[in-house]
Amino acid sequence: MITTILGLGATALELGLISSLTVLALFLSYSMLNVCDLSTDGCFTLGAAVGAVVALAGHPYLSIFAAMGAGILSGFVTAILQTKMGIDSLLSGIIVNTGLYSINIAIMGGSSLLNMNKTDTIFTKAKTLLSDTFMSTQYRLVVVIVIVAVVVAAMTWFLKTRIGLSIRATGNNPDMVKSSSINPVYTTIIGLCLSNSLTALSGCLLAQSQKSVNITIGSGMVTIALASLLIGNAFMGKGGIGKRAIGAVLGAFIFRLVYTIALRFNLAAYMLKLVSSVIVIIAISGPYFKKRLPEFKRMREAKKGARNA
Repeated sequence: MITTILGLGATALELGLISSLTVLALFLSYSMLNVCDLSTDGCFTLGAAVGAVVALAGHPYLSIFAAMGAGILSGFVTAILQTKMGIDSLLSGIIVNTGLYSINIAIMGGSSLLNMNKTDTIFTKAKTLLSDTFMSTQYRLVVVIVIVAVVVAAMTWFLKTRIGLSIRATGNNPDMVKSSSINPVYTTIIGLCLSNSLTALSGCLLAQSQKSVNITIGSGMVTIALASLLIGNAFMGKGGIGKRAIGAVLGAFIFRLVYTIALRFNLAAYMLKLVSSVIVIIAISGPYFKKRLPEFKRMREAKKGARNA
């Protein structure tokens, strides 16, 4: 029993940390820049596809940077559509997401599935490197912990720099930013490029972890990431950038833990989307009902008093 629980926790932690990179991407674009980027699903698959193709070519380490580079290009196109072509941010994300479906299949050589079972990845490299240590059985977890820790530290530092503060100011009040001689077009492009690079990195890591890429690997990632972000905010509350970034990672883990527990109940595969939807509803409506709780209590007490009278 204990072994099963520990196994579930380790699986949820690994998948949660991988998806937390997408949550951090949404934290940057949605929370900091105030842009709802709906290209997340396609960008996640883009990172997985590019990373897989480069790894299959025999370059597992280069695959990480190639995937992030592809994500930067995706973010750049999304930002240009918003800032230079006058297209609404939601519509820009939908357009890019739609276009990426064809691009991703083209990258995968016209196939909807790539198999990486006999391919070297950063995880197999880590397995070899850690083979004689006490961490040999948890090599995948070690890799994702290191990468997520670096990303959280780098993001916390970046958002406190001059350009980072400009990005945050753009999200808070773009009109004020213009009057302060800061170009909101530039900050939006930088923010979305960085955000999409993290989404692509997340897709690349998941593909190399499960040793396969399917064209639907990124399906629903924007919903999962948004729910995880809201869960993290509910648990960690408001605070500094570092605390909120850690909250995003925690939210991703909690979401994956609930998802993993649901799988243990032998639910049919078609029910998992419903589970995701329920988790999202709870994550979004939870803070609202928490805020309304005092009002509900007053109404109940008023009704009780009326009945007693």
